[in-house]
Amino acid sequence: MKAFQRMKGMSKPTRPIQMAVIGAAHGLKGEVRVKAHTGEPMALADYGPLHDADGNRFDVVDIRPAGNMVVVRFRQVSNRTAAEALNGRALFVDRSVLPDDLSEEEFYHADLIDLPVRDEEGVLVGHVSAFHDFGGGDIMEVALGSGRTVLVPFSRAAVPRIDLGKGEVGIDRRAAGLLDEDGGGAGGGAGAGHGGFNPGRRPRGPKDAGGNR
Repeated sequence: MKAFQRMKGMSKPTRPIQMAVIGAAHGLKGEVRVKAHTGEPMALADYGPLHDADGNRFDVVDIRPAGNMVVVRFRQVSNRTAAEALNGRALFVDRSVLPDDLSEEEFYHADLIDLPVRDEEGVLVGHVSAFHDFGGGDIMEVALGSGRTVLVPFSRAAVPRIDLGKGEVGIDRRAAGLLDEDGGGAGGGAGAGHGGFNPGRRPRGPKDAGGNR
C-alpha cells in the first residue's frame, strides 16, 4: 500500500517553511509521532494542509500532545505500514499562510534566502543559500562569489544585522569564522574546522520559522 495519497490539484509550496518532521508510527491505525517546529506543538493543526518536499498533501484529522511531541492522524495515512514509511519526512507550509507580526529578533528562513550578505565593512560576501540544523542550532549557508559555500552560525555574534527593508544580511567575519590564518578573506566557516560554530551561541528566530529553531 502507498504511504500517502497524492491530492489532485495541489502542488508543493513555492516558498516552503518547514513546520514539522514525522517520526515513528504510533499504534496500528496510521497515527504517527510528529516533532513540530511551532512555538506550541498543538498549533501545527492551525496552518491548514501540510505538504512534503514532493508536494504530497497531509491533512491533520486528529492531534494530541505526547511529551515534547504530538501524535497526529493524517487523512492520507490509514494504517501502521503506511505510517512507518513516513518516518523522517519533513512537512511544510507556504510562507503566505504564516503571520507577519514577528518581533524584532524573529525571522522566517524563507524571507532570508537569496538575500545578499555583507561584512562589517559593507563588502559583499555572497548571498544566503540555505539554512541547516545539525543539532547545535541554526546554521546559515552562504554562497560566495567564487561558487563555493561556507557555513555560518546563525547567532547574534556572527549575524549581527538583518535588514529586511534593505534586503540584506550583515555578518561579522571573525565571529562567523570567515577569517583565514592571516586575518583576512573568507575562510572555511562553521563547517570547515575553523572554529566558527559554537553550539552555545543562541540561535535567532522563532520556533515556527522553519527548521529546528
